[in-house]
Amino acid sequence: MTKAGEPRRILFVTGMSGSGKKTALTALEDMGWETVDNLPVSLLERLLAASPAEGSIDEGRPLALGIDSRTRDFDSRGVVRRVRSLRDSGRDASILFFDCSNTELSRRYSETRARHPLAQDRQVEDGITYERELLAPLREAADELIDTTDSSTNDLQALLRRRFGDSAGTGTTLTVMSFAFSRGVPRDADLMFDMRFLRNPHWVPELRPHSGLDPDVGAYIAGDPIYPEARRRIEELILLLLPRYEMEGKSYVTIAIGCTGGKHRSVHFAETLASRLRQEGFSPTVRHRDLTRQKSNAEESTVPGVGS
Repeated sequence: MTKAGEPRRILFVTGMSGSGKKTALTALEDMGWETVDNLPVSLLERLLAASPAEGSIDEGRPLALGIDSRTRDFDSRGVVRRVRSLRDSGRDASILFFDCSNTELSRRYSETRARHPLAQDRQVEDGITYERELLAPLREAADELIDTTDSSTNDLQALLRRRFGDSAGTGTTLTVMSFAFSRGVPRDADLMFDMRFLRNPHWVPELRPHSGLDPDVGAYIAGDPIYPEARRRIEELILLLLPRYEMEGKSYVTIAIGCTGGKHRSVHFAETLASRLRQEGFSPTVRHRDLTRQKSNAEESTVPGVGS
């Protein structure tokens, strides 16, 4: 049974050298896992017994341990026994094995001109054959096996995100923000939409003091004849793109909605968009960058009109 502070999942990541283990550990780390590579097997007990400081960001994070033939005091059967012992004690422990054809492994080593770790003074094919024998017990005991023979690095990363992305309780962090063009565009925006084509409540005296959070202001903006179709198309575009950002492993996506002063149109549209995204299963954070800032007289055009 997992105790407070212990990783809720332990994944032993192993496999043939050159098959993608390092790529996998990097991808898991990007997804929020704690990763340790080539830890001597003799230190495994000490690592698992060590708990992070209370309140630490690492508390309860899933743990991925990279172990292969280069690991000091490596013993395939010993690692298998340790995984089974963890399971017997109630821990969620499993083995992920990466494999690849001998021909493809040879090609990869030839392209990179790297030496195989088990063939420093021999042909790379000899090292591959010997390593396959050493790792046979781990491959046989693996809970999940991924063959990367025909996979690119991007393919492998996408596969890992689909299989393990939820284990760390993380995904793409989505932010919808409003802003004022008069104060500059946000540097961290991934998608940006300009709401200055909509009619402006600034030029309605009774609406000017209020913000886009006010129902009357929202109704005025939504009453623009082009509003329904523009909103529909923008929302459909965003809903089309967000899953692709997640597939590519993008950790943060910021959708920036701008208007002249960052008080009316952008605020209203950001709130409306966030509501639609929640309906579609996303969990956006809404931020109104310039709503509470004091505006200078120059922040709204002196000539009223649609583009102001």
